[in-house]
Amino acid sequence: MYPSLYYLFQDLFGLELEILKLFQSFGFFVALAFVVGSYIWTSEIKRRTDLGQFLAQTKKVIKGEKVKVTDFTSSVITGFLLGFKLGLLLTDYDGFINDPQGYLLSLNGNLIAGLVVAGISLYISYREAKKEELAEPIEVDQEVSPETHVSNMVMIAALFGIIGAKLFHLLENPSQFATLFTASSFFSGLTMYGGLIVGGIATGWYAIRNKLNIFHTLDSSAPVLLMGYAIGRIGCQVAGDGDWGIDNLAPQPSWLSFLPEWTWSFNYPHNVNNDGIPIIDCIGPYCFELANPVWPTPFYETTMCLGLFAILWKLKSKAIAPGVLFSIYLIMNGSERFLIEKIRVNVELIEGITQAEIISAVLIILGAIGVWYFSKSKDKYKAAW
Repeated sequence: MYPSLYYLFQDLFGLELEILKLFQSFGFFVALAFVVGSYIWTSEIKRRTDLGQFLAQTKKVIKGEKVKVTDFTSSVITGFLLGFKLGLLLTDYDGFINDPQGYLLSLNGNLIAGLVVAGISLYISYREAKKEELAEPIEVDQEVSPETHVSNMVMIAALFGIIGAKLFHLLENPSQFATLFTASSFFSGLTMYGGLIVGGIATGWYAIRNKLNIFHTLDSSAPVLLMGYAIGRIGCQVAGDGDWGIDNLAPQPSWLSFLPEWTWSFNYPHNVNNDGIPIIDCIGPYCFELANPVWPTPFYETTMCLGLFAILWKLKSKAIAPGVLFSIYLIMNGSERFLIEKIRVNVELIEGITQAEIISAVLIILGAIGVWYFSKSKDKYKAAW
């Protein structure tokens, strides 16, 4: 396992680059999921715009207004926080490198570095804005292409997705409310369906507010969601974040002998949670492995979601009614998760039933109803708003 990119480069290339300890493996793959997802979503909305499913909009903007320092409050605050926290690399390098999460969530920081970076940020922003200043400001109509909304929708999905994922996890594990703002708790314990539901509602609200056809928006997001989830689960597998299966003590079947043994059962050595038993002769912060091998469920979910993504990607260009593609996604998502719950470690909400099983069953039902309803009303939602 590779809790951070440091251990990955150390194992693959024999390089010991301390700075790479800052980049946690799980966080890296989550970020990668958003980057790849943004690219796919942008290209899909562009394609649908060419088909007339989205319309470009215009808004009136004032160009050349006199520059005011108060216009750069956000850039100053962002610059200060970056300098304040990353400045710890100058004053307590070893401590920050070995516990970046703890340091980022603490009140510790480098005040001088924060003020310096804030000043630089203000200067750069002010200088660039000054170049656009006109003697007489003018009002112009500016065209807003539908795909330009993707970056905002991704940011909203990320923010509210994390809030929802944490909220749903706490509903399953109310005892963890007391440790919510500790580094170890804040960055762990995220429930996928919480993120999907809360993030999805927030993103849908943004689409409606900005006059994007909600049904075409949902359809365009369906392949994105599967790909993003597949990449995110790679992070779970690589880091060993506790999102694994139940014990699997059965020997690997001979008909699967062409696959590495870890694809059948795995004990997640050097997992980021430090779960299990100590590894003999291991020195360092991540020296534990599970006592018994378990099903590597993140690997299975990545594999399944990549296959489902390929199917949706093929279907997206078919002449199907608006809303059907997203409904198919709901069925795929619910089925995949319902199946994986049978071999995955989880908290039972009701005896024998987990929160994810209930939600996945609801998604399958909603997806089936959606396919029926939207297919029946195929001409009702075609027009772009």
